[in-house]
Parts: sequence; structure tokens; C-alpha cells
Amino acid sequence: QVHLVESGGGSVQAGGSLRLSCAASGITFKYYCMGWFRQAPGKEREGVATIEPHGPTNYAEYVTGRFTISKDNAANTLYLQMNSLQPEDTAMYYCAAALGTCGRSWSLAVTYRDWGQGTQVTVSS
Repeated sequence: QVHLVESGGGSVQAGGSLRLSCAASGITFKYYCMGWFRQAPGKEREGVATIEPHGPTNYAEYVTGRFTISKDNAANTLYLQMNSLQPEDTAMYYCAAALGTCGRSWSLAVTYRDWGQGTQVTVSS
């Protein structure tokens, strides 16, 4: 059974930083495309960033240059370093896993089979 557990969320002021972590179990991490999504109240879940099994990354335009996705295959852990946070980044952040590569579908929620419960990020102005 796959378990994805996010941590690292919290409340910060605009311009601050947070590092999210996602601990995975029940999967062979290195074979999975891993992604971060977020969902704000009243809005659809949107893809933030993804990292392919072999390392290439993709980012949503609105986080490029501010967020960095990375992973530790040995530790089965996914990370999202978030810098220069803005109030519009406030959302629940979710970790997601898809076996194999995600390719052009990386930002679509339907691409991913397994999801964590989320961690809240709140950015105040």
C-alpha cells in the first residue's frame, strides 16, 4: 500500500521561505514521477512542479525561479524548496506519485495515482 506523507507547511510572511517534504512508502521511489500540487479554497488543484524518475524537472510558470523540486531516492523523500513566497501561494500542498514518466501530462492531476493528505501553506502580506 502506498503512503505519501507531507510535512513542512506553516505560516510565513511574504518573502519568506518554507521547505516541504513528502515521505513515501510502498513504492520503489526511483521508478516514479513525483509531483507537487496545490489547491486554494474555491480553486482547482494545480500542478506546481514535478520531477521525473531520471531527474528532469518541470515547473509551473508562476513558481519558476522561486521553487525548487528535488528528491532523495535512497530516503524515498521528495522536497519542495519554496522561496520568495507570496500571499497567492497560500494553499494546501499535495504530494503525488505516478509510476513511470509524466511527460507533457505532468501538471494534470489525473496523471497521478497516489496522493498524500496535504500540508497547509499560509503566506501573509
